[in-house]
Amino acid sequence: MISNTDIAIRLLASALLGSLIGFERERLLWAAGVRTHMLVSVGSALLIIVSAYGFTNATQMPHVVLDPSRVAAQVVSGIGFLGAGSILLRGQAVKGLTTAASIWSVAAIGLASGAGLYFAAGLATAIILLILVGIKPLEEAYRARVQSAVVKVSAERAALDPEGIKKQLGLRGGQIRRMTAVPGDDDLDLVTLNLVKVSQRDIRMAAARLKDAPGVHEVTIGKVRKVRDGDGEPLS
Repeated sequence: MISNTDIAIRLLASALLGSLIGFERERLLWAAGVRTHMLVSVGSALLIIVSAYGFTNATQMPHVVLDPSRVAAQVVSGIGFLGAGSILLRGQAVKGLTTAASIWSVAAIGLASGAGLYFAAGLATAIILLILVGIKPLEEAYRARVQSAVVKVSAERAALDPEGIKKQLGLRGGQIRRMTAVPGDDDLDLVTLNLVKVSQRDIRMAAARLKDAPGVHEVTIGKVRKVRDGDGEPLS
């Protein structure tokens, strides 16, 4: 049986490491913040301590065999209810997956701290913080290049054809998901272009090229996923 001091050190270590990840989530104003991550980490540490050392007397009885790892396995699967509670569906976007993963990871940190694996717990905390803080700018930079947008064009009838539009936009064929043309008033066609895997710069340049095309009266950038600046604003 380990000493009370060792138990206190393990529980405090789990609380500290869990709070570091919790502060990162709290900074982004997520519901699962400092307290949630600390509770998950300390609770996991306590469970592994109880599993490993709480049945010492029972293990000394004849024909009794206990497996402490079974409690750890149940913690890993049981913590899923907290992760599920942090995942939200907002419109067509799913929010909270990263927080759910951080809660699950904190449970593992708590188990490691409770088992006395301080190096593993500390290193895992540092790696998780690097992922949450350091990788986010790279992820956002990548997502900025794979946006989707709707570009609406008002042009003279038959002034634009599919092949001409592709050349005018300067985009790859796969980036133009769909193109529809609807007859409008005053012998004008209303052409709608659905663009995918494009950056905001690509969208602006493509719209500017269309604006300069013969027979085009107006170009409007419609829905731009992730980037809301300029939604519905005609190019001048």
